[in-house]
Amino acid sequence: MYEVYHHNFLSKKAEIKDAVENYETKGTLFVDGKRNKIKTFDLGDVILNVKSFKIPNLVNKIVYAFFRPSKARRSYEFANILIEKEIGTPVPIAYFENFKGVLLDSYYVCEQIYPDLTFRELTNDFDYPEHEKILRQFTKFTFNLHQNGIEFLDHTPGNTLIKKNPSGSYSFYLVDLNRMKFHKEMNLNERILNFSKLTPNRKIVEVMSDEYAKLYGASYNDVLKIMIAGTESFRDKFHRKKRIKKALKFWKK
Repeated sequence: MYEVYHHNFLSKKAEIKDAVENYETKGTLFVDGKRNKIKTFDLGDVILNVKSFKIPNLVNKIVYAFFRPSKARRSYEFANILIEKEIGTPVPIAYFENFKGVLLDSYYVCEQIYPDLTFRELTNDFDYPEHEKILRQFTKFTFNLHQNGIEFLDHTPGNTLIKKNPSGSYSFYLVDLNRMKFHKEMNLNERILNFSKLTPNRKIVEVMSDEYAKLYGASYNDVLKIMIAGTESFRDKFHRKKRIKKALKFWKK
């Protein structure tokens, strides 16, 4: 088992390693997804969030062994980049890779965060307290991400955790970090299309377009046009994939 620890957590090395090595029998199940599983482990002064990535298929086992960093390693390294740039994400702690010629499985460990909400609540509950305020602060958070040349490829409703601060402002934390692109500079089209997976709701899109236009110094109508086109394109692709999957399941019967 190959393992890397953040220097701030070397004193917890034995406990962290024990959590990973005994993943199936210890810890508290937090997320049981089709592709990945997350468990939490209470170490007293810190709660670990340990994500176990699905064992890759044969091709990806080879790819991750020789040509591309594993999802766990990318999550850890990208988290450190975000922290360095003062962009919110749960504190990275360690990552583990289990090799036997090829990659078998991998784990990403970070500090557990219990948010007040995620972006998804804003798409489902338009009466959520301070709905527009949160939207505008989230847009500013994303603008700062783009100012740093970071394109978060999984910028989806469940991947931004939101916590309200005592001052009344909100803090945002990105999760599911293994897919990012880093640019020297992002143009307006690249920036606005990065919102396309969040929601097709016109009211939310209008608020985010208005705030981003002000921050970037662009025309509201220009930003709105790009954002609507992006969200509609993503929605169409999403439904097309669902129809194809449904058809494939039918023919397999």
